[in-house]
Amino acid sequence: MGKALAVLLLTVPAAWAQPMAVIAYGDSLTAGYGLAEGEGFVPQLQGWLTAQGQEVQVLQGGVSGDTTAGGLARLDWTLTPEVQGIIVTLGGNDMLRGIDPAVSRAKLKGILQIAQDRGLAILLVGMPGPSNYGPEYRQAFDAMYPELAAEFGAVFAPSFFEGLGEGSPADLQALFQADGIHPNRDGVALIVQALGPKVQEMIAQIAPRN
Repeated sequence: MGKALAVLLLTVPAAWAQPMAVIAYGDSLTAGYGLAEGEGFVPQLQGWLTAQGQEVQVLQGGVSGDTTAGGLARLDWTLTPEVQGIIVTLGGNDMLRGIDPAVSRAKLKGILQIAQDRGLAILLVGMPGPSNYGPEYRQAFDAMYPELAAEFGAVFAPSFFEGLGEGSPADLQALFQADGIHPNRDGVALIVQALGPKVQEMIAQIAPRN
């Protein structure tokens, strides 16, 4: 009986091992603003990864209206022990509010530093800079994403919206909700298809846990 119990205790941890978990950390684009349950970025990404045979749990870390400052402020208590990777999709609200790119850059750097210090794999997803604040603002905004990704060795995706392509405004509008800012279900599906391989690249960097 004693030997049998010992064997059982040795095998149970492997059998009951928790699935790998990554967190999608962002704003309303990540949170699935305006979409029905199951249509947002996180559930659609979860479905895409599962269809690809990836045994990973995608956790919801999106808060509508969040800026890079808000993301940095809540990161410590959001990163629960099971999280092994983070998809950072912040900066859109900084841009909409005209926040100095130097401030956004510092907050993003703080987020990536915490993630790196915790040994997390990182995917940093960029946002296209605005044109209404002038070329210097746009250049600084666009540059912070690839430069920070290189600094922290993160997987980098140039734009959250890359999967939507560069069609005519009318064609693109069909992929957005009425506000013209948040993608609809079909738009999210295209976004997930484009970002999915980058998520897989990040997952491949996660060291197995005993």
